[in-house]
Amino acid sequence: VPAGNGGPAPSAGVTSAAPGGGSGRDVRAYTDTLAACAKELRVFIDEENCHPILIRLAWHDSGTYDQAFVASWPACGGANGSIRFAPELAHGANAGLKKAILYLEPFNEKFPTLSWADLIQLASATALELAGGPKSPLRYGRLDVSSSEGCPPEGRLPGAYPPFPGEVDAATHLRQVFGRMGFSDSEIVALSGAHTLGRAFKERSGVVSEGYGKGTGTVHTNAETGRPRLDSAPGLGMAGGKSWTQRWLAFDNSYYTDGQHAGSTASEQKTSTGTLLEMPTDAVLRTDPIFRRSYLRFFF
Repeated sequence: VPAGNGGPAPSAGVTSAAPGGGSGRDVRAYTDTLAACAKELRVFIDEENCHPILIRLAWHDSGTYDQAFVASWPACGGANGSIRFAPELAHGANAGLKKAILYLEPFNEKFPTLSWADLIQLASATALELAGGPKSPLRYGRLDVSSSEGCPPEGRLPGAYPPFPGEVDAATHLRQVFGRMGFSDSEIVALSGAHTLGRAFKERSGVVSEGYGKGTGTVHTNAETGRPRLDSAPGLGMAGGKSWTQRWLAFDNSYYTDGQHAGSTASEQKTSTGTLLEMPTDAVLRTDPIFRRSYLRFFF
């Protein structure tokens, strides 16, 4: 799977193996280190309100997986820590993710026995759980690529706006990208729901006009008016940008319900001029007849 060999948040009980294999003692020590790191990550994420960017980092490290090369590592891509290297961070889809790497560098220094690949997925699983999501039933023990030579080619992650590669429509583009990883139509709709969390910025993806700072944000991304946290407490990290949902630090089905009308193909709120974001690759989940079946399951 794109997430590599998996990995649940240690609070849920860890299943792990020290990268490269090892004795039972090695595995126990690695499991203890994962739990200690997760404990500190929980405090950090709660203070910084950085849940979305850590989840995005893990997705972009793992979302390069290509099952056609499954027998060839690291050519197959996936969660191998390659995103920490400058060439991959320079990919257009990864704009802004250097900040997430900088967030995790102190944890890498304090817990050096953890692979970068595991640390990235651990931070994401912890962030997801803190936002109200499930305890991810994954496994740890990933290997890191050792240099930028292990970085995948650019273009394996989905785009947001046309033109898409091959001049295909949004639905075909999503099926091509996620199909390469082995995902079904229903799973594509479910994975797209990760946009329940987070925002887009002019300075990163460039798909919105809202940028850094409260002066260019929306009512939902301004610290004075927005309460996006799961506990509705004040705080949202850096102000600005445009979110897909009103409570973009809380994991629920808001991606499917915020501003939507179940029987329509458009939303008054989720337009380029509204307070919430919707891109062509979001809208097609409602308009494509196959995607829509799963979309409505998550809507209600």
